[in-house]
Amino acid sequence: MQQFTALLDANILYAAPLRDVFLELAVRDLYRARWTETIQKEWINARLRNDSRLDRHALEKLRKLMEVKAPNALITNYESWIERLYLPDPDDRHALAAAIVGDCDVIVTQNLRDFPQEALSPHGIMAQHPDKFLLKLAELYPREVCAALRVILARLRNPSYSVDQYLANLSKLGLCETTSKLQQYADLLK
Repeated sequence: MQQFTALLDANILYAAPLRDVFLELAVRDLYRARWTETIQKEWINARLRNDSRLDRHALEKLRKLMEVKAPNALITNYESWIERLYLPDPDDRHALAAAIVGDCDVIVTQNLRDFPQEALSPHGIMAQHPDKFLLKLAELYPREVCAALRVILARLRNPSYSVDQYLANLSKLGLCETTSKLQQYADLLK
């Protein structure tokens, strides 16, 4: 079912609930997840900057686990593309370069304005908000998406969440359309 190949921007991996959803769906082959060492370092460093209680060793352990679960996700040898690309924020060129080299269809990011379509379309790539990306997966594969979310919900123990609480949490993270769609399948989430 690997119809989409998506480069996950650091802001997708930053928040644990988003990261969990995207990784669980990738593990289930609903799409192919891709990232780079730079993207991994970005989200880890941002988490450490924003929460002094976190431990680098624990986050690095999580990063390694991600690479075990998605063994073909890491994109390398994209650096020669960086200087040839233009984006509003030059620091984001590495993501577009990686998406090109990694044969990605989409860059999933919350910062759409940093990836204007006119810069991406010559490479056959689009930028998409995580809500739009997940909504499309939920429409295409409702049972599979619900099964993945049930697994995530079962893992959440401290604290545990009801289906409504979990969907409300995802909605707070900007997945409003996706959670609205998933409400239709609430029975499949239990």
